[in-house]
Amino acid sequence: MSVKTAVITGGASGLGLVMARHLIKAGQNVVLVGRDEARTRAAADGLRTLASASGDAVPPRTYIADLEQRAQVRALAAKLAADTVPVDVLINNAGAAFPRYEQTVDGVERTYALNHHAPFLLTHDLLAEGALTSGARIINMSTFVEKRGRLDVADPDVAGTSWSNRFYNQINVYATSKLVGLLAAREIANRLPGGMSVYNANPGMVKGTAINSNAGGLMRLTAPLFRPFAISPDEGVQTPVWLATAASAPQPSGGFFSKSRPDTPSRRAMDDDLARTVYTRTAALLGVEPLVR
Repeated sequence: MSVKTAVITGGASGLGLVMARHLIKAGQNVVLVGRDEARTRAAADGLRTLASASGDAVPPRTYIADLEQRAQVRALAAKLAADTVPVDVLINNAGAAFPRYEQTVDGVERTYALNHHAPFLLTHDLLAEGALTSGARIINMSTFVEKRGRLDVADPDVAGTSWSNRFYNQINVYATSKLVGLLAAREIANRLPGGMSVYNANPGMVKGTAINSNAGGLMRLTAPLFRPFAISPDEGVQTPVWLATAASAPQPSGGFFSKSRPDTPSRRAMDDDLARTVYTRTAALLGVEPLVR
C-alpha cells in the first residue's frame, strides 16, 4: 500500500501539531500549513526524527499561508497542486474565536473567515486543481459548542458581518461560525465526487488550545470553571486521527463525530434546506463554482 499524505492547517502548534505526531506514528506523511514561517518550520523539524522512525514516511513538508485571506488560501491550493502533493487527507484544523468584531481585508468577519470560509475555499480549490486523491477524506474540526449558534434560518449570514450591528458575544460568534461550517459540510457531502468523504470532528473541551489564549470578556472569566473537565490534546485528537486513518471510510459522509463515532449535532445543523442555502451563499460570497449535486 502507498503511504497516504495528510495536509493539516494550523499544524505548527496545538491540536494540529499533536495530530501530526499521531498521523506520522500511524504511517502517514504530513504537510504542515502555518501562518508563521519560523514556527511552522520548527514544528516540522521537531517531527523529523519521528518520521524517520516510521518506515516509509518522509520528512514533514511546510507551507505558509494566512488563511484569513482568500488570496492566500487560493495560493496555497495552487502551490500544493503545482508541487504535486497528493492530498489523501485534508484536515481543516486552523481556527480561532476572536474577542471583538473585526473585518478581514476581504470585508468579512475574522472568525467566519478562518473557521468557515478557509476550509470551504481550500476544499473547493484543491478539488478544482485535481490535488485531492480519489478517496480523499476532508476533516473539518468542529465543536459541540455549535449548539449555541445564532443563525437566522430565513436569511443566514455566511459572512458574519451582521455581528457588527448586534451584541458581539465571542462564544456565540464562534459557535455560529462552526454551525455554518457544519451546514456547508452537510451539503458538500452530497456534491463530492464518488469515493471522497467529508467529516466534522468534535475534539471536545481540550486544554491549552488557541481558543483559550484568545479568550476575552465573559469567555475569559468562565474558562477556569471548565478547566477541571477539559481533556488532554492527545485525547482531543483521537476522533480526527481515527477519521483520517480508519481502514474503511467512516460513515456517514457529512456527519458529526465525537469520541470516534457518529454523534448528533444540533437540530439546526441537520436542516437540509438550510444546508443548501448556506452552501450556495458561501460559494457565491467566495466566488467558487458550486459543485454539481
